[in-house]
Amino acid sequence: MIPSRGMGAINPTKIRRKDADVPVKVYCGGGKMAKGGLAWTRKEGKNPKGGLNAKGRASYNKAHGAHLKAPQPEGGPRRDSFCARMKGMKRKLTSKKTANDPNSRINKSLRAWKC
Repeated sequence: MIPSRGMGAINPTKIRRKDADVPVKVYCGGGKMAKGGLAWTRKEGKNPKGGLNAKGRASYNKAHGAHLKAPQPEGGPRRDSFCARMKGMKRKLTSKKTANDPNSRINKSLRAWKC
């Protein structure tokens, strides 16, 4: 469900265009675009050192209409923003076990970005 302001919740499967013959495509993380699901949700779309590889970023961008960029570990404003955001997520949204696990996705990402 997608919450909206003042109107309650909208079910994305009920959204229709004016021309009812064309259904609206709504992609979510678990949707199926290709055989076996989206690449960014599977091993082939993930970088073993953390984050997504080029194939994973491409599949995410296609599914969500986004424009994910490659990591910027050498420094710059994107790196500073990423590190600040992810450190907060690690502190608030992970369990103690995940936060201390060197092989967790969040710790791999922080290492890859040199945070």
